[in-house]
Amino acid sequence: MIKTYKKNAKLVLSNGITFPGFSFGASGTAVGEIVFNTGMTGYQEVITDPSYYGQILTFTYPEIGNTGINLEDSESRKTVKGIIVRNYSSNNSNWRSTKNFNQWLVEKNIIGLYGIDTRALVKILRSNGSMNGVLTSEDKSVENCLEIISQSPMMEGLNLSKLVSTKQKYLWQKPSETEFDRRTIYPQNSYKLKIVAIDFGIKKSILNRLVSHGCEILVLPSRSSLNDVLENKPDGVFFSNGPGDPSSVSEGINLAKSLIEHGEIPMFGICLGHQIFGLALGASTYKLPFGHRGLNHPCGKNNLIEITSQNHGFAIDPNSLPKDIVKITHYNLNDNTVAGLEVINKPIFSVQYHPESGPGPHDSDYLFKKFVSQMLERC
Repeated sequence: MIKTYKKNAKLVLSNGITFPGFSFGASGTAVGEIVFNTGMTGYQEVITDPSYYGQILTFTYPEIGNTGINLEDSESRKTVKGIIVRNYSSNNSNWRSTKNFNQWLVEKNIIGLYGIDTRALVKILRSNGSMNGVLTSEDKSVENCLEIISQSPMMEGLNLSKLVSTKQKYLWQKPSETEFDRRTIYPQNSYKLKIVAIDFGIKKSILNRLVSHGCEILVLPSRSSLNDVLENKPDGVFFSNGPGDPSSVSEGINLAKSLIEHGEIPMFGICLGHQIFGLALGASTYKLPFGHRGLNHPCGKNNLIEITSQNHGFAIDPNSLPKDIVKITHYNLNDNTVAGLEVINKPIFSVQYHPESGPGPHDSDYLFKKFVSQMLERC
């Protein structure tokens, strides 16, 4: 159901193309990289995924908001700057819903634009690549918007993880809440594996899933040093997802390099953490034209395929990987980009996708079991 009162708003891309539409959510002006997500569900988790920090998100699914907002599904307190949809529903209907979608967007200061042809916008982004843009409900001219864009940084070179990472360490012991995720691999009274998680923009459901596999997690800031990690005597180290250009996260790359050289502690990285592992191993990364953001990306190798949830704009250059140190375990089967790594003869591996299924399919849950198995072998 569309609101009867319509306030004009517009999106202006850096190439000058303008999409006039209508405002919902918060009012104001936002500037950032315009990206798109192809998922058909899970908009609350997607909007609160810190990997989108600094971006304006276009949903390819035509109607967003019909299930409202609940108290459980937000992945973090960080959100996108703005969202763009074909239609939005101001009439939510779901037994878990506690808040109207539009009301929640206002509270979170997320600017919304609806009523545009999102298919046309996505085609532009696919043809020309993700680009900066201005989303505004204010009376700004196209020329004024282009001036704002010209003064805004590009995504390359931005270390956004330090802006979303925790400032203080904290302990996480809460398991997953859904029936699938509540299933634990080990008895509740067994030895709890202690994981140090480096927070580059970590999601709540990842922490919950690790707890459901028999772990307790000490979450540390992205700036943490090798001594910060080792003094906690972890059974394993986890490198999380996060936003921005991985090559700019020097503190994370240096930490990963030191831990890989140490070589005795099992390590697991996802998304930005995966890219940081690649850089620490001597590889290079590059920006994808429009990224991978959705819930149905096929990944695998040697006839083993899993459908994955992804959210990233950079990738590891496979030709830069030192083949005597690391092997590729997964490829993205849409474009053959590197989707998984494993350090030879060391308990260290990473994947480009989000295996916790928040939101998304459960195909990749075995990776948590693999991580746990590596830690148990060394306990």
